[in-house]
Amino acid sequence: MYQDLIQALLPREPAHYIGGTWQPSVESSEVLNPATEARIGLVAEGDASTAEQAVVAAVNAQKAWARLGLAARADHLQRLLEQVQENAEALARLLVTEQGKPIKEARAEVQMALTMLRYHAGLGFRQTGQVMASGTPGRTISIREEPYGVVAAIIPWNFPLAMFLRKVAPAIVAGNAIVVKPSENTPLSSLAMATLCQRAGIPAGVVNVVTGPGKTLGDALVRHPQTHLVTMTGSTRAGMQILHAAADKIVPVSLELGGKAPFIVMADADIERAAKDAVASRMTNCGQVCIANERTYVHSSVHDRFVEAVVREVKQLQLGDPQAEGTDIGPKVSAAERDSVNQHLKRALEQGAHVAAGGPQALPSGLGQGYWVAPTVLTGVASDADILAAEVFGPILPIVAFESEQQVIDLANASEYGLSAYVYTRDLGAANRLVDALESGEVYVNRIGPEEINGFHAGWKRSGLGGDDGEQGYRTYVRTKVTYLDYTH
Repeated sequence: MYQDLIQALLPREPAHYIGGTWQPSVESSEVLNPATEARIGLVAEGDASTAEQAVVAAVNAQKAWARLGLAARADHLQRLLEQVQENAEALARLLVTEQGKPIKEARAEVQMALTMLRYHAGLGFRQTGQVMASGTPGRTISIREEPYGVVAAIIPWNFPLAMFLRKVAPAIVAGNAIVVKPSENTPLSSLAMATLCQRAGIPAGVVNVVTGPGKTLGDALVRHPQTHLVTMTGSTRAGMQILHAAADKIVPVSLELGGKAPFIVMADADIERAAKDAVASRMTNCGQVCIANERTYVHSSVHDRFVEAVVREVKQLQLGDPQAEGTDIGPKVSAAERDSVNQHLKRALEQGAHVAAGGPQALPSGLGQGYWVAPTVLTGVASDADILAAEVFGPILPIVAFESEQQVIDLANASEYGLSAYVYTRDLGAANRLVDALESGEVYVNRIGPEEINGFHAGWKRSGLGGDDGEQGYRTYVRTKVTYLDYTH
């Protein structure tokens, strides 16, 4: 039913969207449906010359775009929002097809994207500077915001539509032009958004989309002498490579990287609620969420009751066809990602963990094709087990018992990551002590994500630099210029 609408959003042949037009490519690569392993399309495979074309197109468009003024740029975002609304179901179905998340989660991602557009389209009359008092009469000091110029955005595969707009909306409303390089696993959502940008009348060259490998195309974008800002969401390994590539140019880099969120359940917590949220946070998008519950720490006095509640929740989850309305968990995005999660699970079992639900043999019949991992609960996990250290981007929920508040603080902070954390308790004092002590960019108390647009999504330690969303996220895309004026002559 939606196939024609989806095809209308995509180029007819493998092509990049550069300077407002589709630029065909000789080289191409396949995009596979992770639920069936069937080919769903071919996309252009760019290289350094592609990066050059895209950045030059952005440079040529940026100054005129900035001169339009903030209110006019916000009006363009409003028209883009209307295009996304009109194509919401087609975009959701496309997300399911290329990324594998269940249709109900795909629809939620479209709503997340609309929220990002709605927020940034509302910035048309925001305050854009300050006037400061001078120490000398007859003089003023003014500070104003200006765009950087050309932004290179490298986005991941787990939320490809929302991440496109998380970068594009603030970047262009601030007056920048942008070149987006999506993941090789999920390029179609970005190409569809390029079509909608065109339909919305966003001027040629303001938004460009190029597809291809990060090691060549992405690296060329980061290193290009006319790239003025780099923003990336992805793995810590890739973030380190981008930092190295950008170092010689000394351009600002914003990175939202890996996570290993602790989920802390105190003795006085609402156990049923905490168990439900622990499962939702771990299993959403087949565990492929950077803020997911990766390590569940439960006070020993309620451990067994909590495990029983979690197992009940997990056994109710429906794993299967992500296009079906009743599906809760779809496939992993790729064979490599599936194999990585299975290796983590295998190692955990070798180190003494026990399967309380799910496990390697728990896949339903009929899933012979696709990249499937059964939702799994592990108990008896040692506090120093490998699965509690490495980021596991999949539906594996390890549970560890603790005895005291200080012990769980130490366990939670014993990680190289610091993106998100969760605390469940009825004690306001304990909640605030844990918020104070946890080494994390964001803490959720008695609730789970997703993060909200008017917050600030930023990690500590190896979870990143800079961040996204809200006023602080918008400021990533602007720099300041100070004017010292003497008006006495």
